[in-house]
Order: sequence, then structure tokens, then C-alpha cells
Amino acid sequence: MKSLLEHLSQYAYYHQDRRNVATHFIGIPMIVLAIAILLSRPNFSVFDVPLTPAIMAVVLSSVFYLSLHFLIGLAMSCLLILCLLIADYLAEQTTVEWLVSGLGLFVVGWTFQFIGHYFEGKKPAFLADVIGLIVGPLFVFVELLFVLGAKGEWKKQIEQFCDLKNLENDKTDGL
Repeated sequence: MKSLLEHLSQYAYYHQDRRNVATHFIGIPMIVLAIAILLSRPNFSVFDVPLTPAIMAVVLSSVFYLSLHFLIGLAMSCLLILCLLIADYLAEQTTVEWLVSGLGLFVVGWTFQFIGHYFEGKKPAFLADVIGLIVGPLFVFVELLFVLGAKGEWKKQIEQFCDLKNLENDKTDGL
């Protein structure tokens, strides 16, 4: 299994343009919330425990994040639980309100993503590795930590990976 820094470095390679990263700060949270909203129906019970597909997705995502790094995983889990709370409220609304909020956020979020990748000039990371879909929210959270001045050593390691990968690609493109 890849380490946290390996996942982040691979994802960061597709996200080096600051405008692309900025669009991801908007688009990815919208998409995560949209998915939580859309998966908050149907609501069912297993052994008298209320469940939704959204809850199951959050549990699985949280296990993945926690397996990479406990504190980062804990923070990501809390953010996902916040999404669940919002999604649960919206899932209790009329079907039209539920669908408009979920689909609206999903479409607008992906629009931000594709605008960012237009600036970047690279395809989205998940097209190279589907795991990029779950790494994206983690990337945004860690980028926020970088903006706040935390985890500078991680930032340096990720930048070094991207520099090496760019150098390798420059050599192959020149052949």
C-alpha cells in the first residue's frame, strides 16, 4: 500500500498550477458534499442501526484516511461527518430539493475541476489512477495545512517528487 506522501505526491503532479489548486479548493468540497447528499437516500436499518449509502461511503473513506495517517485521517473523518450532517438534512427535504442540491453541487463542483485542469494543461489525476478520486479531498485538506504554514517538510518532499517527475517527462518528450 502506498504511503500518505506517495498518494499526495502522485496527485500533486497533476496539480502544480496554483489556479488549478485554487479551483480544487472550491470544486472538491462541493463534489464530496454532493455525493454525500445523493447517497443519503435510501435510508435503511441493519440490526436497528440506521444506515445510508453515504454513511457506508464515509466509514470506508475514513478507514482509508486513518490507515494513511491517524491525525489527518481523524480530521478528514470529522469533515466527512460534517458533510453527512448537512446531507442528512437535505435528504429529509422534498425529492426535488434533495436532487437539485445534490446534482447542482455535483455539476458545479466538476465544472470548477475541469476549469482548473484547463489551466493546468493536464488531465485529472483519477484518469491515471482511480484512487485519485479519494485522494482529492485529502490533497485539498493537506494543501490547506500548507497554506496555514503546517507540514512544510511534506510540502518539500511533494515538490521534489513533482520536480523529478517533470524532469523525467521532459527527457522523454525530448527523445
